[in-house]
Amino acid sequence: MNKQKILLLDNGKEWGGGTNSMLELLKRIDRQKFDITCCFYHNYTRGNGETIESILNSLDIQVFFIPQIKQPRWAKIVKEATRTLLFFNRKLRKRLIDLIDERWRIAPNALKINSLLQLGNYDTLYMNNQPSTNVEGYIAARGLDVAVVQHCRIDPLMDARLVKIVNHDCQAVIAVSHGVNKTLCNSGVLAERCFTVSNAIDIHQPLPDRLEVRQRFKLSPDTFVFGSIGSLILRKSNHHILQALGRFKRANPDADWKMVIVGAGPELQPLLQLATAENIQNQVIFTGFQNNALEYLTAFDTFILASRSEGLPRVVLEAMLVNTAVVGSRVVGTAELISHDETGLLFDYGNVVQLTQHLTALWQDNELRQRLVVAAAKRVREQYAIESYVNGVENILQSVVREKQHA
Repeated sequence: MNKQKILLLDNGKEWGGGTNSMLELLKRIDRQKFDITCCFYHNYTRGNGETIESILNSLDIQVFFIPQIKQPRWAKIVKEATRTLLFFNRKLRKRLIDLIDERWRIAPNALKINSLLQLGNYDTLYMNNQPSTNVEGYIAARGLDVAVVQHCRIDPLMDARLVKIVNHDCQAVIAVSHGVNKTLCNSGVLAERCFTVSNAIDIHQPLPDRLEVRQRFKLSPDTFVFGSIGSLILRKSNHHILQALGRFKRANPDADWKMVIVGAGPELQPLLQLATAENIQNQVIFTGFQNNALEYLTAFDTFILASRSEGLPRVVLEAMLVNTAVVGSRVVGTAELISHDETGLLFDYGNVVQLTQHLTALWQDNELRQRLVVAAAKRVREQYAIESYVNGVENILQSVVREKQHA
C-alpha cells in the first residue's frame, strides 16, 4: 500500500498547546498509512534543553527548517508609521502591513515550501496554525497536485481576502472545537470544508499524586493554591487574574493562599510590577517554563484561564483530568469545555469582579469544588479521549487525497 506523503508546516515561534497537540498526533498516527515530514521556521525549545527537532527525531520524523529573512529596518519603520498614521482606518492599515509582510516573509517562504512540496512529491500539505498565519502555505501549493489541510487551533481572525484564499486553496479545515468551526463558517468559509475534531488528551496516563507533588513543591497542605499555566502573552490576560487576586486579598486579608504562574513570555515584567502594585507579590510565584505541567495542575486547588481567545484549551482538559477545579473566561473553546456550575465556573472575559467572586467561592466551599471536579473528570474521560482525536484527523487526511484523485 502506498503511504500518503504529508508535509506538516508549523511556522510558530514558541512551544504552546498547539505544539503539544501536534506531537500527541505524531506519536500515534498510523505510520503504515502516513509518511510525515515536518517543516518548521524555528527550532524552539522547552525545558531541559529539549528542542522541537530533538523530539521529532526521537519519533523518527524528519524535519526541515526554513531560515527566516530579517526584515530591513526601513520595512519596520514603514509598518510602525502605518500603524500611527492610519490609526483611523483599520482595514487600510492592515492591508498595507500585510503587503510588507508578503514581500519580506510570505513570498520568500512560499517559494521554499513550494520547492519542498515538489522535491518530496508530497500528496498533502498539512498546516498546524490558523489561516492568517499560513498564507504562504496556500500560495506554495497552488498549481501543484497537493491537497491542503488547515488545522485551526485557535479562534481565528478572518477577513474577506483570507476567506477567499481558504475557499479557493484549501480542501479541509480542521477546527479544534465547535466554536472555532462556527467562527470559520460565519466568516464565510464553506461549511462543507470545515470539520470539527476536538482537542483531546491521554486519559489513560498515570496521574501524579497531589500530596506528593505539593510536598515536592514545598506547598503546605493547608495553603490554598490558585494556578495558571501558559505563555505570558497579552492574549492569556494574566493581568486580570492578578487584579482579581488583589481584590481577593483585600476582602480576605487573613487567607492562606498562593498563586503559581507557570510559563514564560514578554509579559513577565509587567505582571511582576502588577503583582507588586496589587500588594500580592509575596503570594505570587512565577516558575518560568516547566515541562511537567500536569504535576503543577495536580498541585493546584483551582486552575484559572482568563484568555481573550482560545481554540479548545488542552490545559483545561488536563486540569479536569487531575481533579482540579477550573475557572475560565466565557470565550470560544473554554466555554465549550466548562459548563457553568457543572464542570467549572465561567466569567465574562475581563470581568474582574465576577472572577473574584468565583475564586472566593471555590476557596470557601470545598463541597462546590468536589462537585465540579467529579463532573469534569467524568466528561473528559467520556468525550475527550486522544484516540478519537487521532482517528478524526487521520480520516480527514485520507479523505482529501481521495477527493483530489477523483477530481
